[in-house]
Amino acid sequence: MTSRVEIWGLDGIPEVGSGDDIGELLIRADAGLRDGDVVVVTSKVVSKAEGRLVHGSREEHLAAETARVVARRGDTQIVETHHGFVMAAAGIDASNVPAGTVALLPRDPDASARAIHQTLRTELGIDVAVIVSDTMGRPWRDGVIDTAIGAAGLDVLWDLRGQRDTAGHLLEATVVAIADELASAADLVKGKLAATPVAVIRGFPFTRNDPDRGARPLIRPSGDDMFRLGTRESRHQLVADATPIPGDAIEAATGGTVDVDRVRRAVRAIGPVDVDLAVAADGSAVSADGDPLDAGIVLGRLLSALAAEDLCGSVDTAPGDATAAIRVYRA
Repeated sequence: MTSRVEIWGLDGIPEVGSGDDIGELLIRADAGLRDGDVVVVTSKVVSKAEGRLVHGSREEHLAAETARVVARRGDTQIVETHHGFVMAAAGIDASNVPAGTVALLPRDPDASARAIHQTLRTELGIDVAVIVSDTMGRPWRDGVIDTAIGAAGLDVLWDLRGQRDTAGHLLEATVVAIADELASAADLVKGKLAATPVAVIRGFPFTRNDPDRGARPLIRPSGDDMFRLGTRESRHQLVADATPIPGDAIEAATGGTVDVDRVRRAVRAIGPVDVDLAVAADGSAVSADGDPLDAGIVLGRLLSALAAEDLCGSVDTAPGDATAAIRVYRA
């Protein structure tokens, strides 16, 4: 690991328009690039060069840029883009663009980085790493930082698992997002208000063990994502995924009798709720009348309370029916 890294913003980049070659613009700016440098390019100028500046507003283009809605709060939408990035408003940006237009993310930021990388290698005969960066928020912290959405010529992750720290402890979970750290460092000299869309980092010992994978390794696989949906959206999905147990299976399990006192005790156990609950006279069902989402949440809690009474239940709803119910049977 180096003890000294230099970072500077690159002057001399003109206003970028559709059809411009970013690599050629870097060469004309006489950046003085050397082998081993890291070039960090703001995605906005890549979008402009690739014709991704479009008329309209964020709201008009959001649906087309969205693969999946993660969470909504008022007018704010956190979505997964078709690239796999989870971002506010799909990364659509209205800053530093002409009035009445917005910038969409590059269609393939890794391909954009590769093109710049190849131009610099061919024209200058040097091997530099290229990162395309964009601003993202973070789930557990306020403020935004720049992260890598495209990369070429470097490993974007450093996997330190299996190595030992200076105290001799085995590292079991440490995988460092090197490309994100470089993108954030570069933003210190680019900034959101300065017209400096490119930064150069010199002296950082990045690796090239598998550089052709681009920035894709930075995207967490959905199976490993413990926070794939917002809280309210997770509850919606829980209700949507509920699979009713066939009626004949329930009848076979109940044997025709359910202790209604145990059902009522379970209802009392979940405490005051925001929907109207009604227990059938024979204890065979508990209905919930109210907001469908709230009803689903309450019935989900009731299933746990019923289990404590050695009872089971199946959520039973009908399309268009405002009332949901649990059909109760013996465990």
